[in-house]
Amino acid sequence: MQRKIVLIASLVCGLVAALLTRTYLTFKEGEVKEKLRKIDRTYGVVSVLTFARDMPAGSVISDADLKPREAPAIGMRGHALSKENLSYVVGRKLMTTRRQGEVAFWTDIEGGNPYAKGLSSGVKRKMRAMSVNVSGAAAVSGMVKPNDHVDVIGTFNFPDDEGKIKRGDLVTSTILQNVLVLATGRDTAMSQSLELGSRGTGYTTVTLEVTPREAEMLAFAEQIKGRLVLTLRNPNDTYTEAELPQVDYLKIREEIEELNKKRQLEAGLPSPSRSSASPSATRR
Repeated sequence: MQRKIVLIASLVCGLVAALLTRTYLTFKEGEVKEKLRKIDRTYGVVSVLTFARDMPAGSVISDADLKPREAPAIGMRGHALSKENLSYVVGRKLMTTRRQGEVAFWTDIEGGNPYAKGLSSGVKRKMRAMSVNVSGAAAVSGMVKPNDHVDVIGTFNFPDDEGKIKRGDLVTSTILQNVLVLATGRDTAMSQSLELGSRGTGYTTVTLEVTPREAEMLAFAEQIKGRLVLTLRNPNDTYTEAELPQVDYLKIREEIEELNKKRQLEAGLPSPSRSSASPSATRR
């Protein structure tokens, strides 16, 4: 009888100990989760790539070797691989042995981060990167961003028949159409995807991808103190205007009324009257 009592007491003590242990572990697990939530609230959360299996150094990375998960942003931005980077690392070798579930970093990959090589690696063959001085309203109020497509318009002093500049006579002309923007200031599409750039609108230069001949034209345009302006295009619009005319004050006087009528008709609105459209009528 006494042995039974001892056995029952032992079982009860064991159950109580197990219950207390479980309660303690649940409490600690709650503490850990709350700390993780606090970190998430403070630093934010990013999606990173982790290793789907144990991988020894020298392994060639495939699509199936990496899978995304969320992690606290602290120490991750610009260092950990994201889903957008997967195509850049498939087929490359792993430099160090990594375990399943560990976050994949650029330092683990042979060759490292291709973005860290600078802008030159992103310039296509037979093309050149060239920066022009445009900011503020000339860059669509600073809303031109890397990977946008723009037209470049220049305004210059108009030369006479002998090639001499006549001060005060200005002419405006579209120089280039559908040009790729590589960078605004020091921000590139690559740096912004890694959140390394300033992501601001306070730039004073825009870097364009142009041919060598186009680069010469832009360099000459800036050398004669021409003012360059960018117009922003829809990324899916590849249409270019043929034989765009040069514009001066006389050209505006001749065509402004017709242009306004055309715009109103295309918008399905009544055509403007001559008194509201003609600059000459306004002066009388």
